[in-house]
Amino acid sequence: MNIGIDISQIVYKGTGVSRFTEGLVQGILEYDKKHNWTFFFSGRQELPITIESNIHSKGQKLVKWPIPPRVLSFLWNDLHNYSKLLTLNSQFLTKLDWFITSDWTEPSIQTKKATIIHDLVFKKHPETVHDTILKTQQKRLNWVQHESDLIFADSQSTADDLKKYYKIDSKKIVINYPGVDEPMQMDRNFITEIKSNFRIPDTFILTVGKLEPRKNLERLIQAYNLLQKKHTKLPALVIVGMHGWDTDIQKHDDIILPGYVNDEILTALYQSALCFVYPSIYEGFGYPVVEAMINKCPVLTSNTSSLIELAKNKSALTFDPLNVEDIAEQLEKIINNQNLRTELIKNGEKRAIQFTWKNYVATLLKNLEKKL
Repeated sequence: MNIGIDISQIVYKGTGVSRFTEGLVQGILEYDKKHNWTFFFSGRQELPITIESNIHSKGQKLVKWPIPPRVLSFLWNDLHNYSKLLTLNSQFLTKLDWFITSDWTEPSIQTKKATIIHDLVFKKHPETVHDTILKTQQKRLNWVQHESDLIFADSQSTADDLKKYYKIDSKKIVINYPGVDEPMQMDRNFITEIKSNFRIPDTFILTVGKLEPRKNLERLIQAYNLLQKKHTKLPALVIVGMHGWDTDIQKHDDIILPGYVNDEILTALYQSALCFVYPSIYEGFGYPVVEAMINKCPVLTSNTSSLIELAKNKSALTFDPLNVEDIAEQLEKIINNQNLRTELIKNGEKRAIQFTWKNYVATLLKNLEKKL
């Protein structure tokens, strides 16, 4: 098969969709030796050199358009019915057996289209989504429901949401859990250096996520403050993530904000944290939860959306993300119970190793071949 895929979202470091896209590209290049791939990238930012080099070294094709995502969204989403008349409807799109669309745009082409849907947060919790993203996703999904031949959902939760909010034949929907890379064991001296650089104490609670309403960090901090009233000394709360929108977190001695960190530093933090807490209101998959598990860090997360799927088989402790008291109660439990943390580490690691890019690519190709 000749397969095209939009990888434009790869450049938005610090986001789940960037992490997913990079993992998928590397997975395709590593595990598919049979098909021809065209990787499509639009934007004014530079594609990571390691990705570009890997594509070329594997003998695959890369097509780059210096068009900002918002402009391409306007052409492909807003002018969808007219875009086939535009010169931007390049020949490479019409010579493919399949084109797999990204998280942002939906071209009007005769080629068979497969679409990857990470989540429907803009439908379920529109108040937590930036207005630009909300409008773009509404337009894109409007075309997806009518034109996509296959839809890959990141979880059962996302698949259920697709059936609920859109009139999509369930035969078109395939649940395909993303992969998570196995981490390196970080050197103790490196971990010590990282903690020193960010002024992180030996014992700390870790959370990861872009600072935006959906990540629910304000309720987590309220829960943490509740516990501080009961205990004279709590582990510090370390919040890793780039600044998003409409979330204002004030630094103080026990709450540390390193901002965005690279994968190496993040791995070091996973491997040295007392526990990991993820209070997100809604996730299509929840990368940080599985990353924490595979790094042998006990996990506490929300009992909603895909997060409850990841937490099955007692691989994570859960709470109601809208209930500050419940968050505080479960957080206190995991902090004070070493046996519980040990059990969660064991169960979490078993759960995490089920999510691999080899499995993801195999499921992707199997269904593309079946529907061709």
